[in-house]
Amino acid sequence: MAQWTSMVGAAQLARQLQGQQARPLPPGVRKPPAYRALADGVRLLVLEGRVPVAARLPAERELALALSVSRTTVAAAYEALRAEGFLESRRGAGSWTAVPAGNPLPARGLEPLPPESLGSMIDLGCASLPAPEPWLTRAVQGALEELPPYAHTHGDYPAGLPALRQMIADRYTGHGIPTMPEQIMVTTGAMGAIDAICHLFAGRGERIAVESPSYANILQLMREAGARLVPVAMEEGLGGWDMNRWRQVLRDAAPRLAYVVADFHNPTGALADEQRRRALVEAARSAGTVLVVDETMHELHLDPDVSMPRRVCAFDPAGSTVLTVGSASKAFWAGMRIGWVRAAPDVIRSLVAARAYADMGTPVLEQLAINWLMRSGGWEEAVEVRREQARENRDDLVRALRRELPAWEFEVPRGGLTLWVRTGGLSGSRLAVAGERAGVRVPSGPRFGVDGAFEGYVRLPFTVGGPVADEAAARLAAAAEMVGSGASTGAEAPRTFVA
Repeated sequence: MAQWTSMVGAAQLARQLQGQQARPLPPGVRKPPAYRALADGVRLLVLEGRVPVAARLPAERELALALSVSRTTVAAAYEALRAEGFLESRRGAGSWTAVPAGNPLPARGLEPLPPESLGSMIDLGCASLPAPEPWLTRAVQGALEELPPYAHTHGDYPAGLPALRQMIADRYTGHGIPTMPEQIMVTTGAMGAIDAICHLFAGRGERIAVESPSYANILQLMREAGARLVPVAMEEGLGGWDMNRWRQVLRDAAPRLAYVVADFHNPTGALADEQRRRALVEAARSAGTVLVVDETMHELHLDPDVSMPRRVCAFDPAGSTVLTVGSASKAFWAGMRIGWVRAAPDVIRSLVAARAYADMGTPVLEQLAINWLMRSGGWEEAVEVRREQARENRDDLVRALRRELPAWEFEVPRGGLTLWVRTGGLSGSRLAVAGERAGVRVPSGPRFGVDGAFEGYVRLPFTVGGPVADEAAARLAAAAEMVGSGASTGAEAPRTFVA
């Protein structure tokens, strides 16, 4: 019986390997043999989780053709990977990826570190902040007081608690977008909302247009749902959407869905202006594409003079083209897994009906807590606390990076939770692996792209400030020194630090 559980095609693996930027070698350091460079490239993809463990690799001849190298080179690389514990093979079953004994399995998304690791590792993988107290405690206490009437019911509300659906609808109406509660479905976080939308609208093999770069966890969700991702390149820096490219992709590829983050885009921090929002809705409507707009960062404008454009759904108030996804996780706290979808009533009914087969509903107590916050005015005060935290962390991180890594390039976004950084020609994948050794966890750029794009970038969130931001930048500088000097960034265990 085969030991592999998935397959990686030769063309796909070649694209990922060719996306790894070559770095200039220090004086006196000889270029490694071709087989060694190939083995190192595959190992990095496995360590980063971009090639899964237990994935069957292409046959030697197939990969050699895709890479335009000799079969001998591929055979030698595979043999080196087997010797290091990153590849296993069996006659008749092929070769599949593995990790050496004692190594942790790589994460394919951006999961937060377990609490026991936080004393030795600075986590820049997860863009989430601690809860804004005392508002979390007050919200839970308020929810407990309102729970008894619901405890006498079955507790199953597939579309969400009526009171919270009404509250969310009223908030949209208050922003000039008339909304009925029938246009709202409460979900288990934004991921739950987008998962439900993908399963309803984009079956296996359907095209989904996505920004390039885009949010890594959503890209992975769509891949695992069997979607065919069509990347649409963004403008450089904070320029945001390139509407000529969007029109061309929507016209030529005719994707069933398009996923965008218009408000302080994750990872770049770009804020789409009102003209682009209107134009994208019109282009999606003309192409028959359903536009999924992720608004999870909408309230995280950090600079006081930011003028927020109208929401994208303002240009499609009936919700027939634009499906809006919101969440409490970024604006309030990641541990409060409450999200929602705003769409046309018939779309909401279809989402609710489809949900019954995978997710019966969202926890009642958490819905009551968010409803209490929004009704009492605590939401606005809590979000202001969150903005202040993020603003201070952003400014501290920017200062530390400019001091420790002056060759790294970035533009400072005016909102959101992330900084998109060009790493001065260094491989983001190698920096991520070296960072584990240096005591800082950072996601590399290719996690936010399709098939190996953005190798020269990393994403840094505004989750640490003060001395911790200084230490994080120092550890990143140490990781950059490892990569730039040609030091090994392989499977060694990370060093232990005390933050």
